[in-house]
Order: sequence, then structure tokens, then C-alpha cells
Amino acid sequence: MFHIESVFDDSQKYYDSLERELMGLIEGEKNLIANLANISSWIYHAYPELNWSGFYLWDESDQELVLGPFQGKPACIRIKATRGVCGAAYSKGETVRVDDVHAFPGHIACDAASLSELVVPLKKNGKVYGVLDLDSPKTHRFSANAEREFTRIMNKISEKIF
Repeated sequence: MFHIESVFDDSQKYYDSLERELMGLIEGEKNLIANLANISSWIYHAYPELNWSGFYLWDESDQELVLGPFQGKPACIRIKATRGVCGAAYSKGETVRVDDVHAFPGHIACDAASLSELVVPLKKNGKVYGVLDLDSPKTHRFSANAEREFTRIMNKISEKIF
């Protein structure tokens, strides 16, 4: 049903194809969890060298990020807004790219195999609803282009699903 048109090469063509596929997955579906489950799965399988792809959603009552749909090994269930890469991206409302997680103060090691991370806030109308968290077992996995493109794509998706 869905396929990435080109082999991964960090090009605009690749990210445009990824965006089309992700937008197609959520077309006509209103359930947030179903949409996030399909998005995390699609990214995990379409974007090479990942060992985790998933979401943390903000829980207003507990004032922390809570594990949502994901692909990969079991993960930390709750993350304070002041902790780790996910907390930093949520608190700042900005994408955070970390080339080497061991150099990031306060990094939370849910999976010791993760060496680099990209976390993108899910925002609509200035409000942050959660984050997309991508982990790789390779340092320097995420380029500046990946950071820019995942931010662009997730901004578009957030406008549609929240």
C-alpha cells in the first residue's frame, strides 16, 4: 500500500516522499493513538539505522511526558519536562538533535544501545502536546537536514491530528 519512492539519501525527494506517505496514513482517521501508532511504525521501517521510534505525550494532570505508541525495545514510561532530550524538546518547544547522547547532560538511557537522538515537539497553535523521539545506535545519525525536515513534517502532521 505504501512505499518510500527512493532509497534513503537524506535528500529533499526522500523527505517529500516520507511526508506523503505519513500524511496518507492519517488521512481520514481521527483517532490520535491509531495515527501515532502508524506514524511511529512507518518511520521505524522507512528511516534506516533507528533502534527506536515513538511518541511521548504530555499529561496535564501529572505534568510529565508519558509513553505513547512506539516501535523498538520497551522504554521509559514517564519523563519529567526537566529531564533528558525529550524533556528539553518539550520544554523549549524546539527540536533537539544530539549527535552523542553520552555528551548530553541528563540524558535518560532507556536503551544503552542508543547513541544519538532526534526529538521533535508536536505543536499546534503554540501549544506542545508531546514529542516524536527517534533513537539510533549510531553516533551522528541525524543530519541538520533531517532535523529541519522532521520538524517540518511533524509540524504539518500536528496541525492535522491535534
